[in-house]
Amino acid sequence: MSEITAVADPESLQLLLTEVPPQMLAGRRVLVTGAARGLGLAFAKCIAQAGGIVLMADILVDQLQTEVGVLRAAGHQVHAIPVDLSDPASISACAEAAVALAGGLDGLVNNAAITNSGGRDAHELEIQTWDRVMSVNVRGTWLMSQACHSALAASGRGAIVNLASDTALWGAPNLLAYVASKGAVISMTRSLSREWGANGITVNAVAPGLTLVEATEYVPMARHQKYLEGRSIPREQQAADVCGAVLYALSGLSRFVTGQLLAVNGGYVMH
Repeated sequence: MSEITAVADPESLQLLLTEVPPQMLAGRRVLVTGAARGLGLAFAKCIAQAGGIVLMADILVDQLQTEVGVLRAAGHQVHAIPVDLSDPASISACAEAAVALAGGLDGLVNNAAITNSGGRDAHELEIQTWDRVMSVNVRGTWLMSQACHSALAASGRGAIVNLASDTALWGAPNLLAYVASKGAVISMTRSLSREWGANGITVNAVAPGLTLVEATEYVPMARHQKYLEGRSIPREQQAADVCGAVLYALSGLSRFVTGQLLAVNGGYVMH
């Protein structure tokens, strides 16, 4: 088996966009966090292509504005909203802005996350790093879901998609804070689905494998190779590979699916 090149392939996303049903999410108003780059940007593009109105939120404001400009030039309905998921006030302001800009909210993709602890053994992990990862990945996901709850319930077809990670399914080493945070996201998904099902809100999680995006550029080649050799589909994972699961979870096709975790990793972990 040839070694991985660890190069993202933007053409795979462009090909996927030609296959996205243009009315799959027609008129659905969806807030996507971490939308300035990587998976979040891929999700935003696919949602827009499917006819959705996308509220793109990120802390990388300049990059976010650039990407929003590109999508608007292509005729899509998108808006840029700054957000810092470590700041509760910023989260509340983001949710309020999203509802105001779109006139409501039908979907939320809790995608934004940080790693920070990559490459270090658990006994070397600092409390500050642990707290930072948890504040963004866990508390931020909870607070954003909470801030959007009323609008999602009012829509009558609210859908939350939480981005987990297959690292929480196989227990990736040297990544404890991140793995623990994504395990918490999975558990939170199940609990929220039971609490909010009566409000007409579905809550599901998607767990990608190691995906070739900017956020994973620090990952050692050995880890990339481990994934490549362990997958049933022995190739690199691209951002485009995750989009279909997110679109499904946001759409009416999944209206009776909630509290579920879909591992999208080419068969590295079979869940």
